[in-house]
Amino acid sequence: MQKITVLGASGRMGQANIRAIAQIDGAGLFSALEREGIDAIGKDARALAGLEPSGVLITSDVDAALEGSDAIIDFTAPQVSIDYAKKAHELGLVHVIGTTGWTAEEDAELAALTGKGRLVKAGNMSLGVNLLMGLVKKAAAALPVDFDIEILDMHHRMKVDAPSGTALMLGEAAAEGRQINLAANAVRSRDGITGARTPGTIGFAALRGGTVIGDHSVIFAGSNERIELSHMAQDRSIFANGAVYASLWAQDKAPGLYSMADVLGL
Repeated sequence: MQKITVLGASGRMGQANIRAIAQIDGAGLFSALEREGIDAIGKDARALAGLEPSGVLITSDVDAALEGSDAIIDFTAPQVSIDYAKKAHELGLVHVIGTTGWTAEEDAELAALTGKGRLVKAGNMSLGVNLLMGLVKKAAAALPVDFDIEILDMHHRMKVDAPSGTALMLGEAAAEGRQINLAANAVRSRDGITGARTPGTIGFAALRGGTVIGDHSVIFAGSNERIELSHMAQDRSIFANGAVYASLWAQDKAPGLYSMADVLGL
């Protein structure tokens, strides 16, 4: 049984992760962490997630929570994830990171922390989205450059980063298919008199509102025809289930930084 620590245990994703752990064979909730001052500290983590209590109380004591743990599941913020990646590095833990909103500098800092830990990082943990990435890469490679690529993401009003981590993953897949550099060819926003679209670029549009969990579409717009590849998330359990499966997968792997494509053999 893999002993898992859940970060942000009282949040929406934290509770989804706790429910996923309860449902997946081979996984067990070992400890649950929250920031100091959060009202949920001291409460039973499983009960807060709508399950039978187990005696695992939410704590802010990081060292106590990680002592004896095998793995960390983390949907927090980049700097928080980096701090816990250092812990994973020191203790040789599995660290599954679903955090989004990374800068290039933060990505580089994280990549340096794989000496002993096994990190699995993805902007989206769902099987469907990772399959979509493969389809996008193949479509981008197969279609001529005069098929313009636009990526649309919509999320709930509380999401703090744009484009979403998933949208950027899809952009990277399209860029790999086209054999171009995404950073040099991405158009993140348009406003005012922008002029005609530059051929070969990859456009992004981000919508925010309501309680939308996550909708993503990749549009290949050619002359007189259009191809759209889409994924719609209907429940956060798809991300939590993927995170738990990734944690179990990484348990016997060599230290390093992995992706969900590695986990799923894509």
